[in-house]
Amino acid sequence: MTIEETLGYSFKNSTYLDRALTRKAYANEQKQQHKECEDQEIYRTLGDAVLKLALVDLLIKSGCDTRDDITNRKKDLEREEKLAEIGRNLGIGAFIKLGIGEKKQRAGEEPKVLAETLEAIIAAIYHDGGFETAKGTISKWYKI
Repeated sequence: MTIEETLGYSFKNSTYLDRALTRKAYANEQKQQHKECEDQEIYRTLGDAVLKLALVDLLIKSGCDTRDDITNRKKDLEREEKLAEIGRNLGIGAFIKLGIGEKKQRAGEEPKVLAETLEAIIAAIYHDGGFETAKGTISKWYKI
């Protein structure tokens, strides 16, 4: 199974996905070999923002009607543990490009790495297909 089948989204431009899966340590190792390589770091920030917006929109549409209700439900849904669980269920750990040290430490199984990579993937989907596409994918993952 490919990562795109796992995610439920096919990229028009696979460079977005490639960057989302690339950890900083791996990118630095590639740069030391004089290869161009961009890491996921800024995608994680964008993905976090897209996730927040998508969750608020989905929660309102699912019947949450107070600010407190939305805030509390969103807080639970965007926690590192929840993101890591989704990432683990999707099997993204096997596709993350890790640095040599990270591979030895099995970082692809760590909740923080899974959560950060899932946020980066959200940004990649947003760049590739726009907000509605990203929101639709998030909705499938969360079953909202």
